Amino acid sequence: MRKPVLDGMLLASTDPKRLGEWYAAALEPQEDVQIEVYRALRFGGFDVVIDQRGDIGDRNPEPGRTILNFAVEDARAAAARLTAAGTTWVTELEDRDGSLFATATDPDGNYVQLIQLSPEHRAEMIRAQGSGPLASSEAFGSLAVADVAAARRFYGETLGLQVSDEGELVWLHLPGGRDVLIYPKPDHQPAPFTILNFPVDDIDRAVEQLAERGIRFESYAAFEQDDRGIHRSEGGPSIAWFTDPAGNVLSVLRSS
Repeated sequence: MRKPVLDGMLLASTDPKRLGEWYAAALEPQEDVQIEVYRALRFGGFDVVIDQRGDIGDRNPEPGRTILNFAVEDARAAAARLTAAGTTWVTELEDRDGSLFATATDPDGNYVQLIQLSPEHRAEMIRAQGSGPLASSEAFGSLAVADVAAARRFYGETLGLQVSDEGELVWLHLPGGRDVLIYPKPDHQPAPFTILNFPVDDIDRAVEQLAERGIRFESYAAFEQDDRGIHRSEGGPSIAWFTDPAGNVLSVLRSS
C-alpha cells in the first residue's frame, strides 16, 4: 500500500484575492489556477490553496506555528520581489555558513521563509539520506523523440502536463517534483516496454478523459483488455497503455 503523500496545504483568508495576488507576484508559482472558489498555486510538486472563511480573523495571531518554506535558486532576487510587494520582514536575508535564509510575513501575517542552500549543505542533506558515490546526485529521467516540437505539444497540451524549454530540449515537470528530459534523436526507435507510468485514482475516468483528448489506447495479445483497452488483474494494477507521437509507450494505472 502506498504511504500518504503531503502535496499541499490550504491557507484560509478573509481576503483571498489580496492574499493570492501577493503569492503570485512575490513568489512566482509554476501554476496559478482558479478551481471554483479556490485559488491553487503550485510550487514544485506542492499546492498552496487559498480559500475564504468567515470564522477567522484578518491576521494569523500565532504565525510561528506554521512556516511556509520556499527553496529558491536566488534568495537575493526573491527577497527583492518580496520587498517590492510591500513585505514586512521578520528576519532579513542572512548568510548562515554559506546558505541564505530570510523570513517575511504575507498580507495575512503568515510566516514565509526563503531558503537558498549552498551546494555543500544541499549535498550534506542528500548524503544523510543514503550512501555511495551517487547519494548526493539529483537524478532525472530522459526519453528520446524524433520530433521535439510534437512531443512538447503532446505532453504539454494533450496530456496537460507542465513543460519548459531549454534550447532544443524540453523538460517535462511531473507532479511530485520529478523531471524528465526530452531530447531529439532523428533515428529514434521506441522501446517495446513502458517507459513512463501515470498512477491515477480512477482508471476508468482517466481513460475516458484521455480518449476525449484524442488518445488511442493500445491492445496487446498477451493481455486481456476490455473494449477501452484496460487490463485488470487480481492482486495487480489495472492498467491501460498508449503512446506518444514518437511511439514511446506510456500507461495510466490504478493499484489494487
